[in-house]
Amino acid sequence: MADPSSRIRLRDPGAMRALAHPTRLRLLGELRTRGPQNVGMLSEIVDEAPGSVSYHLTTLAKHGFVEEAPESAPNGRERWWRAAHARTVWDRAETLDDPERQLAADMMQRTILARWVQKLEHYLDVEPTLGRDWIAAAAGSDAIMHLTVDELAELRSELDSVAARWTARSDPDRPGAAQVTMLYFGFRSDV
Repeated sequence: MADPSSRIRLRDPGAMRALAHPTRLRLLGELRTRGPQNVGMLSEIVDEAPGSVSYHLTTLAKHGFVEEAPESAPNGRERWWRAAHARTVWDRAETLDDPERQLAADMMQRTILARWVQKLEHYLDVEPTLGRDWIAAAAGSDAIMHLTVDELAELRSELDSVAARWTARSDPDRPGAAQVTMLYFGFRSDV
C-alpha cells in the first residue's frame, strides 16, 4: 500500500482527463484500498475485460497514478500493479487561467462526484445488513452558514486537519475496524 501521507499533485490537463474516466478512477480507488492486484483480479472487481483493464492501467501509469508491483507477483510472470500515491490533490483555483486545465479539472471532478454518489447509494442499499451500532455511528448532515471567504478557508483547513488526524489513526488490521469514507464539501451556495 502507498504511504498514507503520499500524494500526487495534479496540474497537467492530460492527467486530469485520464482520471476523468470512470473505470480508471475506480481502478485507482481499488488499488488504494485493496493494495496490489493483478489485471485478472481487477478485471473481476470492476467487471471489465482484462484487455480493457490493462489498457486503463497503462494510461494511469503513464500519468504517475499507478506503478508495477513485481514483488507482489507470486511467480514473477504475472503483472501486478499498485497505487503510486495514497491521495490525489489539485488546486481548482490554479485552473481558472487556463481553459484547457479548467475543462479537464471539471470533467475529473464530475467523475469523482459521480463515483462518490455511487458509493453512497451502495451504502444505502446495504445499510440494513449492517449492525445497529454501525448504522447509529454513521453520519450524514448538512449545515447552512453565512461566512466570509476567509472563514470558509479556515473551515476547510479545520476539516482537513480532522480528516488527517483520523486518517493517521486508521489501521485496517485493528480488530473491529472497517473501511469508512468521509466526504465533506463547503462551497458558496447562494449563486
